[in-house]
Amino acid sequence: MPGSCYSVRVFPLGSALLEVSARKTLNRLHKSHGIPAMVAAEQSPAVCAALDQHAAAVRDIVKRGIKNSAAVPMSVLLAGYARGLVENSSRSAIIAPRDLDAWVRADWLPLRLAAICLLATDRD
Repeated sequence: MPGSCYSVRVFPLGSALLEVSARKTLNRLHKSHGIPAMVAAEQSPAVCAALDQHAAAVRDIVKRGIKNSAAVPMSVLLAGYARGLVENSSRSAIIAPRDLDAWVRADWLPLRLAAICLLATDRD
């Protein structure tokens, strides 16, 4: 509408609620994927390398692949990316590998979710 006095404002409370929601998502993901992956990475150079590669890819996606990403808290970007991966997965549930051997053979999605946790932990 030309000459309209309407504008969209982002209120601090809205930003705070987004961050709280993001933290909840990342905390759940950290328990299910982050902690087990870190334990596996300590025991296996292959898992450690895979997590590093996924973390680098995620970092590039959220920093360079999202317009105006510098204006959005990293926790919100990471949680949104993780939610998108899970929602677009053909699986009904995303279950983390249970032991070291399973992490060594893990496919792309659990490693990517674990890498998101590593980046979120680095930001805390």
